[in-house]
Amino acid sequence: SFLSLSLSHTHTVNHTRAHTPPRKPMQTEEKDIRELKLESNKGRTAEVDVVLQQILKLERRIFPKHESLASTMQLDLKKKNLGVLFAVDHHPCNVDEQHTDTVCVAGYVIYSFTSSLAASIVKLAVRECYRKQGYGQALLKAAIVKCQTRPICRVTLHVDPTREAAMGLYKKMGFRTDTIVLDYYAPRRDAHRMFIDFDKP
Repeated sequence: SFLSLSLSHTHTVNHTRAHTPPRKPMQTEEKDIRELKLESNKGRTAEVDVVLQQILKLERRIFPKHESLASTMQLDLKKKNLGVLFAVDHHPCNVDEQHTDTVCVAGYVIYSFTSSLAASIVKLAVRECYRKQGYGQALLKAAIVKCQTRPICRVTLHVDPTREAAMGLYKKMGFRTDTIVLDYYAPRRDAHRMFIDFDKP
């Protein structure tokens, strides 16, 4: 089942806690970030299937086929070293003409633990009509919090430098470029490998 992700000990998804100054109205609402778990098909609820299908649809829509994880995601989600968080909007925008689902996934983030001391942000995607509203930042912060539930020292990610919004978000969150990986996405389409370090536990 999917569970509400408790972030009661952090302010990662709320931009207006009592001890922080208010920001622009578009970014003051607390985002509803939840965790998707697919341990087995047995006992899986219809709502979980709705969320999963929306994530798969977004994955196919946003990413080119050779970058998409849609074909393997259901198997990947059962791996113990991989997790998925998604943002829910309770007042969905009409992005699909036949949108009748009770839950609307505004975006999602996939992370994995690559070693005992490191984790990676595998994917971060936000539905078109929810962009520039703080969802990407909320999802990324929540994923980092989840990664830090293990004694990691570093979180890494790869990003296309031509995706200026993504680059800006990662830099804002403290990520730095480690190296340029040539032909990472496709021939002549490189990636910046970025990282953020944490103090050793």
